[in-house]
Amino acid sequence: MLKEGKKVPDFVLENQNGDEVKLSHFAKKNVILYFYPKDDTPGCTKEACGFRDSLSSLNTKDAIVLGVSPDGVESHKKFITKYGLPFQLLSDQEKKVAEMYGALKDNGGIKRSTFLIGKGGKLKKAWYGVRVPGHVDEVVETV
Repeated sequence: MLKEGKKVPDFVLENQNGDEVKLSHFAKKNVILYFYPKDDTPGCTKEACGFRDSLSSLNTKDAIVLGVSPDGVESHKKFITKYGLPFQLLSDQEKKVAEMYGALKDNGGIKRSTFLIGKGGKLKKAWYGVRVPGHVDEVVETV
């Protein structure tokens, strides 16, 4: 598990358009990096739509949202289109980034986790084993 106050690991993953996204490119923003198990499933949809609906509040706090799951680029593209998600979804098919962040379960599944990364790339807050109801509100209050 990552330690609050420490620099988080940098990474490069493909987004829903197949473009490479490097975490350190957002060093001048607060980044909400959330790991979720699967596109277009009930809990994951509720969480993604919660971040979507809170984006105006997050924008006032100079924050962006990046979602990460093992799903591929095409799956992310469909999920974004279906629910009008205004943020990038990143494909971690090999689950290497999830493992770096401690968001990988012993059975190889994704442990729903959220990381609030402050400007400069230091971890401000980590939530592991997230329960969806009320989580997005807690993140928004913490940013």
